[in-house]
Amino acid sequence: MSEKTLTAPVPGLEKPARILPPLISGQEWALVGVLLVLWILLGFFTPAFLTASSVRPLLGSIAPIALIGVGMTFIIITAGIDISVGAGIMVTAVISSRLLVEVNLPLWGVIPTAIVLGLILGLINGLLVAYGGVHAIIITFGTLNLFQYLGLRIFGSQTVNGIPNTLEIFGNGAGGRVLGIPVSFTIAVVVMIGGWWFLRNTAWGRSFYAIGGNQNAARLAGIPVQTRVLSAYVVTGGLVGMGALMVVAQGTNSLMQNVGQGRELAVIAAVVIGGTTIMGGRGSVFGTLLGAILVQTVVTGVTQLGWPSNLANFFVGLFIIISVGADMLRARARKKSL
Repeated sequence: MSEKTLTAPVPGLEKPARILPPLISGQEWALVGVLLVLWILLGFFTPAFLTASSVRPLLGSIAPIALIGVGMTFIIITAGIDISVGAGIMVTAVISSRLLVEVNLPLWGVIPTAIVLGLILGLINGLLVAYGGVHAIIITFGTLNLFQYLGLRIFGSQTVNGIPNTLEIFGNGAGGRVLGIPVSFTIAVVVMIGGWWFLRNTAWGRSFYAIGGNQNAARLAGIPVQTRVLSAYVVTGGLVGMGALMVVAQGTNSLMQNVGQGRELAVIAAVVIGGTTIMGGRGSVFGTLLGAILVQTVVTGVTQLGWPSNLANFFVGLFIIISVGADMLRARARKKSL
């Protein structure tokens, strides 16, 4: 028997198709290109945009969106969604701020407190979504209203004033920078790298893709679907807690009752623009970071150009439509190639 015959592929045993995305997808390269063009244009029309005094606050504003976006990417990959993260920021921020003001809680105390609060909120969402048998958007719409009510009750119809500078390490001032880079942004990038490694190199992370691709098939393959789904929401809750501290630190010494409002839309926009399909089964946290940078660049650019602020929502919505459209075209192309 010849060597050629021995090495011939056996029908039906060909290498299975790759489930995980490439290291950098085509949409992520496209986003890098869009960001480069956008930054060049903004630098040309508003030279102040590329100065350190402008870029540093921009990176700081990106941090909570990108940080929470890592958890949201996990959720959307599993074909879920969490629209309560803005209300979660509100609850965690007001409790943390009141502890800072009324108890003078130190930094080493407020950080774990905020994270634990976020984990509890995420656990509530996760249990209801994983075991409730109702679509995640319905569950998290309900918890959004519950969390908002809770937050407003804790506010007590007044702002939280006199917040000390305990959280300055997460702020936009000199105390919140290392080597000129905001600590908050560095934390977001480190979490993104950890999330990227987790999704690609652990069975738990890879199971998210399987669940989002076909939940019934994942269950038949022995994956504990409910536990995995629950974990995605719990992780997101913990990141919401951390992100809330960044939001507080980047504000003034007063916390308003509208804190966190609209943040869920920015997070979901970053994830979708970054290439995570809203139907589940595909996505990347690196793309989410790029999406967060694009969303906040648009907001900052519109402000510095002196345009009406609602134009930022228009442009972000346009990018979402383009991203979803591109994802649908890729899905059709994959079906035709099968």
